[in-house]
Amino acid sequence: MRDSAAGQELLEREMLARPVSSLQYMLGQLSKTYQFLPQLVPDGVFGPRTQEAVKAFQREAGLPVTGVVDPATWDGIHSCWLRQQARESYTRAARVFPSEGIQVREGSSREYMIVPQTMFNVLARHFEGITPCLADGTHGPASAANVRWLQKAAGLPETGCMDKATWDALSHLYEIFVVQDTSGQPAFTGGWG
Repeated sequence: MRDSAAGQELLEREMLARPVSSLQYMLGQLSKTYQFLPQLVPDGVFGPRTQEAVKAFQREAGLPVTGVVDPATWDGIHSCWLRQQARESYTRAARVFPSEGIQVREGSSREYMIVPQTMFNVLARHFEGITPCLADGTHGPASAANVRWLQKAAGLPETGCMDKATWDALSHLYEIFVVQDTSGQPAFTGGWG
């Protein structure tokens, strides 16, 4: 349970770091369940369509319809989204990281490390502190530094070892800030991101 709580804390911090994109993502996900909400694509711009979605949510939730995301509106959207995620969580198409208890230490080589290294390389475009590194499966110094950055952000022990809890935090971060998929199934674009 601690790993799940740490992953949730990371998600919360990252959502607050990019509030408009996060708001749009949550409302876009909610629009799959609640037909009164318009489909949104997270672009980080609080435009007329985002304001329309906020007003629609406020109206249905019995909040003052202002179009302004005050704490009550944010909490309402966030709580509704969390409930939806719990109900509709889907099984990932592939298990990429091994089971509980496996740790990839700095200096080790594991072919499956190519996936998290690639994910970090894409996330480096979005976050300061992540350094692009060679995605070759060798968990070298740059790869381990990225893992420590994520572990620190997620409140996990900063070991530099890739483990299941770190993989879970990385997956959440990648899904929210890179995939931004509203259908629940990633679209193939010819490469990562």
